[in-house]
Amino acid sequence: MDSNKLVGWNGGTLGVQFLQFNGQPTNQQAGSVQGYNSLPGPEPLDRSQLYQLWWRQELFDGKLILRIGKVVPTNDFNNVLRPVPTQDESQFIPSVSGLIFTPVFVNPTLLGVMPGYYNSAYGATTTFAPTNNFYLSYGVYDGNGANGTQTGLRGPQFNGYYFNIGEAGTAWEMGSDNLPGSFGVGLWKQSGQLRTGNVTESGATGVYIFGSQRVWFRHPGKDNSGITSFFQFGVNDSETLPVHQYFGSGLTAFGLVPGRSQDSIGAGMAWSRLNGNIFQRSSELMFQAYYQAHLFAGTYVEPVISCIPTPGASRDLGAAWATTLRVTVLF
Repeated sequence: MDSNKLVGWNGGTLGVQFLQFNGQPTNQQAGSVQGYNSLPGPEPLDRSQLYQLWWRQELFDGKLILRIGKVVPTNDFNNVLRPVPTQDESQFIPSVSGLIFTPVFVNPTLLGVMPGYYNSAYGATTTFAPTNNFYLSYGVYDGNGANGTQTGLRGPQFNGYYFNIGEAGTAWEMGSDNLPGSFGVGLWKQSGQLRTGNVTESGATGVYIFGSQRVWFRHPGKDNSGITSFFQFGVNDSETLPVHQYFGSGLTAFGLVPGRSQDSIGAGMAWSRLNGNIFQRSSELMFQAYYQAHLFAGTYVEPVISCIPTPGASRDLGAAWATTLRVTVLF
């Protein structure tokens, strides 16, 4: 809700969102640590919750943005799917990729600490964007997700568990075709006592980088058909979190099928080095491919195939294959 329209207050926005989820532990069934399906998370898998409740305030002509309340930090940090802002409508894409595995939504080195879907958390985010091509962001949030608390289902707690994260990013256009690209780097710190099995540590720290680059326009200046790419990397110093290091990448083709300008097809890979204090298998590798077809209005259907040659949950598990059909309706 726009505060200017409601009460004449410039630059303010109130956001409220509820979430209803009913699912099955599909990632556990496949033995996947990273998650080939981003929808199911920690139990309970049947939940109704206040997902977001925040106030967003723009200051200094939008160069400084503050957001406070119950938020989803993965929308603001380490978001490799966010397209590069552009003034050219012919370059617009809704998302860098339509992959559905968890790593494109949250870097696996942050699993267990970073609030996001569906465990949003109370906190504050500050973003300084002096130009359209550069930004600095910092956030601090309820970090009780690190001790297993389902923060999406509870109110804020102030008991020494906090999640702090900072990020800097830039964007550009390259070459005669103005191929858009972006790059971001972040540093995070989780406080509090973290435990797994017999191992206990005081807090954890990590870094990550990510980027995307349009590599080809089929019709420069006319439409968005072509190919874009992305990559991700992350590492942490934790002895209790499930993943120590991560690398992922992918390609997406937009509008290349004749007569299907709003369709996309893509593929990606995700590799994680696992924590030996938790898992016997040293790493998990995952591949995924999809075709996202536009049906009508804001409705899309997306068949997906996933292959996990080395499921991380157990070294005795063989390769896992999964097919998924996802329908998305935009209002």
